[in-house]
Amino acid sequence: MRMRNKYRKPTRLSCNAGSRCSISAVVWSLIGCLLILHLYSLVHQKDGMGGEIQFRMTHQPQFRELEEVEEENIQIPPPRGKRSPRAAKRRPKRTTTLVDEFLDENSQLRGVFFPDERTAVDPMKDLGNDTFYYYPGRIWLDTDGNPIQAHGGGILYDEKTRTYYWYGEYKDGPTYHAHKKGAARVDIIGVGCYSSKDLWKWKNEGVVLLAEEKNETHDLHKSNVLERPKVIYNQKTGKYVMWMHVDDANYTKAAVGVAISDYPTGPFDYLYSKRPHGFESRDMTIFKDDDGMAYLVYSSEDNSELHIGPLTEDYLDVTETMRRILVGQHREAPALFKHDETYYMITSGCTGWAPNEALAHAAESIMGPWETMGNPCIGGNKMFRLTTFFAQSTYVVPLPSFPGSFIFMADRWNPADLRDSRYVWLPLIIGGPVDQPLDYNFGFPLWSRVSIYWHRKWKLPQGWSGLTWM
Repeated sequence: MRMRNKYRKPTRLSCNAGSRCSISAVVWSLIGCLLILHLYSLVHQKDGMGGEIQFRMTHQPQFRELEEVEEENIQIPPPRGKRSPRAAKRRPKRTTTLVDEFLDENSQLRGVFFPDERTAVDPMKDLGNDTFYYYPGRIWLDTDGNPIQAHGGGILYDEKTRTYYWYGEYKDGPTYHAHKKGAARVDIIGVGCYSSKDLWKWKNEGVVLLAEEKNETHDLHKSNVLERPKVIYNQKTGKYVMWMHVDDANYTKAAVGVAISDYPTGPFDYLYSKRPHGFESRDMTIFKDDDGMAYLVYSSEDNSELHIGPLTEDYLDVTETMRRILVGQHREAPALFKHDETYYMITSGCTGWAPNEALAHAAESIMGPWETMGNPCIGGNKMFRLTTFFAQSTYVVPLPSFPGSFIFMADRWNPADLRDSRYVWLPLIIGGPVDQPLDYNFGFPLWSRVSIYWHRKWKLPQGWSGLTWM
């Protein structure tokens, strides 16, 4: 056993002034300096960005109403009658939660999560003071008076026609289970497309990519899976390119599919499917950067991590470059966007059709490293925040008229009747300090917090012009 020499002199480090100071004193001095510098950086962010923390109140007062916290107080009713099998499976002798009520199609709270057609938003009617208001969770009708069918979708702004196009899964069919342990599904019908000048009134442009009815070996045969279609425009080729998740009924194919069209309203011609970079791919999105480069982001390795990589110049394939991000975090439903040279992303946990907690992530380079900043949801109540307002992310729409302001698009899935799944669109605002330090060190990042505000009813602020785009 090595004995400690209690008479040993303490180690000293010579200072440049000729004095002698201990190593511990120097170390603690350095740590103190780092902390002071870090606190200073939070107040005076690089390139004058520090003022952005307060810009919501000083530069954009029209957003104050959207930043007000709106609370929900929902009381769980006492049990009445037999619960649905879906809810019963999640209830092994424990207290009933709002998630159980949400999944129970026989719940007395059903109308809270899925209001009936009497409250539907019909933009073709004279709504008076309710015109241009979004109502998250209500039935949303198109200009023909039919419920919009664009689930798991995304938005394309077409500069040539100065029009927004909303693409999504067209699920207007019966919900069933392919086998006893299979997930709820609707046979593939195709990709729906809707057009708008103001992001509120949507015209049905039809099914722009159709399912295959006869050829059972085709990726888009109706018995398979088509999810999360996204479309971007390629200036060099003049083509509109659609990427999507294609799978079999058991989710074992795990691939991406690619389609192409000369027009935003299609028809789109299906080209092929593949596992990008040789890896399985399920929930996915594509993102087009300011320089015209486009990227694919997808859940892989049994949804335990995300992969990201650039597309080729024609947007029809991936390049060999790929990075693993959020490794081991089990995230899906990525929605990527950019503000002030920082990349942001909202993701969901992996719990099937059941809602879960969203997380916000940020990076200075799109290829990473990506850092997790915490739950962006504000308002409602604790369970609303822990379930992303009972919805799942799909896309984030920038509002160029108001830098740092976006629309968060999410789906409120109805596994008992998928065609009746609802849309949850809410204001997303970047501003203010983040909630937690970075994963890799003790400091907070220089970028700002991502906040998604819950509102039962809201509209874009005065001064918004749907025809203004970046």
